[in-house]
Amino acid sequence: MIICSCQSINDKSIHAAIEWMRAADDKVIITPGKIYRALGKTPQCGGCMKLFIATMRTNTKFGVPVELQGLRSDKKRRTRHEG
Repeated sequence: MIICSCQSINDKSIHAAIEWMRAADDKVIITPGKIYRALGKTPQCGGCMKLFIATMRTNTKFGVPVELQGLRSDKKRRTRHEG
């Protein structure tokens, strides 16, 4: 199924990019931008983004790695940094 008509990206391409990224680095945070770059493309109008993200979420390897989950759970202890 075509997800991004501007760049002719289908759901199989999105899933293949996620599988490739997860195989290369099991701790990578996968974003739509990284998928576009992995496919050698760039987003144009953004009209597909809801469907693009929904497609990403259906992949079993998409989730945030366990080691990185909950890092921001303690919002009160966040420190401000200069700049």
